[in-house]
Amino acid sequence: MFYYLVLLIISLSFVLIQSAPERALIKQVPGFNGKIPSKHYAGYVTVDKGHGRNLYYYFVESEGTPSKDPVVLWLNGGPGCSSLDGFVYEHGPFNFEKPKKKGILPKLQLNPYSWSKVSNIIYLDSPSGVGFSYSKNQNDYKTGDLKTASDSHAFLLKWFKLYPEFLSNPLFIAGESFAGVYVPTLAREIVKGIDAGAKPKLNFKGYMIGNGVTDEEFDGNAIVPFAHGMALISDQIYEEVKKQCNGNYYDPINKKCKSMLSKVDKAIADLNIYDILEPCYHSPETQANTTSNNRLPLSFRHLGQTERPLPVRRRMFGRAWPLRATVKAGIVPSWPQLNANLDVPCTDDEVATEWLNNEAVRKAIHTAEKSVVKEWDLCTNQLEYHRNGGSMIGYHKNLTSKGYRALIYSGDHDLCVPYIGSEAWTRSMGYKIVDEWRPWFVNKQVAGYTQGYDKNLTFITIKGAGHTVPEYKPRESLYFYKRFLSGLPL
Repeated sequence: MFYYLVLLIISLSFVLIQSAPERALIKQVPGFNGKIPSKHYAGYVTVDKGHGRNLYYYFVESEGTPSKDPVVLWLNGGPGCSSLDGFVYEHGPFNFEKPKKKGILPKLQLNPYSWSKVSNIIYLDSPSGVGFSYSKNQNDYKTGDLKTASDSHAFLLKWFKLYPEFLSNPLFIAGESFAGVYVPTLAREIVKGIDAGAKPKLNFKGYMIGNGVTDEEFDGNAIVPFAHGMALISDQIYEEVKKQCNGNYYDPINKKCKSMLSKVDKAIADLNIYDILEPCYHSPETQANTTSNNRLPLSFRHLGQTERPLPVRRRMFGRAWPLRATVKAGIVPSWPQLNANLDVPCTDDEVATEWLNNEAVRKAIHTAEKSVVKEWDLCTNQLEYHRNGGSMIGYHKNLTSKGYRALIYSGDHDLCVPYIGSEAWTRSMGYKIVDEWRPWFVNKQVAGYTQGYDKNLTFITIKGAGHTVPEYKPRESLYFYKRFLSGLPL
């Protein structure tokens, strides 16, 4: 009798612990013909019942040991861009093959450098109004740093109630670009919740940010020296702009400074500022000329080349300078709004748009009905987003001083958020250097450079990568990601 009682208790415990919602399980992934290497789940978490505010997530279990491997929440930036960007184009479990004709479902292949090789990962569309996330109250689309962080924290608390078997796993937050704001503000909410005794208690360990927006002055002042260092502007222009602006390129102090900044602006206007080695496509004619192998020597054709076995999306962005004045006004436009003013498309999101708006795909990954979310957009234009969190440097000081690990990484060919700014603000925190600037290696080749600081803060560059590092350097990205999660230096 005692034996059967023990078995009953063990069985009940197993049921209580293994409680991932069966309705959220993804049973097949349209476009992929094969066995999915781990379980996938997707659905919604309601963060405000009164408003009907719902955040969409896609959860990929680790291909290693899901019960022990870290849980990582991934956030893309914008503000207003879907985190399924990261799933499709960067470090998700699949590589997507662009179909030859529109209307045909992209074919999927397994991604050998997926971050799900070593971790469980949640792709979260945040804030509401982004991707497949939505609210029944349109006023919720007027949002900002603090509300977004609060909602994402509420999401995590409710998500772990749905998936309690992962509660003891180490939790990390990660993201890129404007997630340089999303990540530290959310991390602060998590820590405040832990300190206040919020339930369930999250096993939060740290965070990582790639080419992240952090501080208006550090980020804004990095563009000119980066452009000079990369031979995008002449010595003469650089010396003159430095003289007239007195090193203050973010907030012009006089007409002569503004005039010199206009020269810089003109010099970089036709670049793809997400990766200065990549071509920038302004029209079909330009695209044809730029990509013609007959027009380029072999050495030029390999510039910016990625190891990714399938074509990556082309990221395009126009002039960098108009963003400066808009951000200072306190309201940050979404990327589509900003680029509409520049007459230059921001991204080629055809593959993701084709796949995620396919009826079979939407049904398989449990998105809302089209009457609720009409279609998926890479970046939405319906948000009115307010920067009310200020500089993120204070957040980083608070978090790292409490012992949470932080990795700040930068693709070194990104002109949008240049590594120079990220290197400068990490250094400005005043922490003791414990691992002096040195190269780090993958397959015995220099993959970038690293500098380690006291209080578990590390800054690294990734050689030859652009704004979205895992898209350009998937092998190197999986390497530093795995090392960071394991608490090991590069």
